[in-house]
Amino acid sequence: MKILTTLEKLKKFGKKLTNEAKIGKNPNIDIPVRSLANVVFDKKAGMVKMGNAVGKRYLFNVAHIRKFVQTLEVATTAKELLRVNKHLNLREVYYRVKRTLPGTDINIVDEQTETNKAIEDLELITGVPREQLHINADKEGVAAGKVVILDKGDTINWSKLGSGGWSVPSNVENIKFKDVDAKFIIYLEKMATWERLHEDRIWEKLNCIIIASRGQSTRGIRRLLQRLSTEHNLPIYVLVDGDPWGIYIYSVLKYGSISLAHMAETLVIPKAKYLGLSADDIEKYGLKKNIIKFKDVDIKRLKQMQEYDWFKDDKAWQRQFKKWKDIGGKVELAALTSRGISFISDTYIPEKIKKKDWLE
Repeated sequence: MKILTTLEKLKKFGKKLTNEAKIGKNPNIDIPVRSLANVVFDKKAGMVKMGNAVGKRYLFNVAHIRKFVQTLEVATTAKELLRVNKHLNLREVYYRVKRTLPGTDINIVDEQTETNKAIEDLELITGVPREQLHINADKEGVAAGKVVILDKGDTINWSKLGSGGWSVPSNVENIKFKDVDAKFIIYLEKMATWERLHEDRIWEKLNCIIIASRGQSTRGIRRLLQRLSTEHNLPIYVLVDGDPWGIYIYSVLKYGSISLAHMAETLVIPKAKYLGLSADDIEKYGLKKNIIKFKDVDIKRLKQMQEYDWFKDDKAWQRQFKKWKDIGGKVELAALTSRGISFISDTYIPEKIKKKDWLE
């Protein structure tokens, strides 16, 4: 059976629609439903997956036509990018598609959120992630460690890139790992903490890799982490603030998310372990004076996390949620500097890993 290339999939998609138009049939698109109702947690696989519900979108339907045309415009842009072997970022695709229909005052798109959703639709229709459609997000990650890669013909050593580290691209699919000398990976939600660890050269002292992004991890970061974890059998320690949002970042890395359920198998990291500040660390490391009181939105998020399918029957996690509720506030990783400038590198991380003081 022939495996279609991305360009062939786009051409097949377009040919289907034109053939339907030629025989007088209302051109239509089958799109898997992206909603909470069509997402399930696969316990055996340990990940969030998309269900089987599919919706139809018709060209000649007043309620459908706008999104239908937006999806076709994005598909046209992706086809052109593949043909000339060039890339655009999400914002550039928006401007590429944004224009007024001739003889009207109607724009194909008004906001970037519309093209972003159309790109997600195209991913579902073709079964191809946007990165392989040559559509990238902004770079939001950095890495360091004893790793040598081959990227578009260039050999790059992550241990020899000065204070800035290696800037992680949106698309990491074609990167080749020439040499990976590490026992584990530390993923951080904050660049500032990454800079602390990098300046302390923790990746050299503990023989590990350190990777960070700003807040919630990007798809490129998640794919990079998954590739390193699966291809090189490396555990991943998630180092985040002690709050519901830090736990959520860990949860998305380990189990996946509703919005990207259709890509779970290429993004989920089963070996991820929570090394962030736990409720027990507050007393253990003398951080009570650094507690920042929860806001209503934090309490609401905490309650939501308690009810997640993968947490609700886990005694260790339920104990943590209860303790955080009793504490009534959060503690940021930056608070560890109150114990010393490099306390996080010299004591906190090595100690927690040695004692296996993490959550899963």
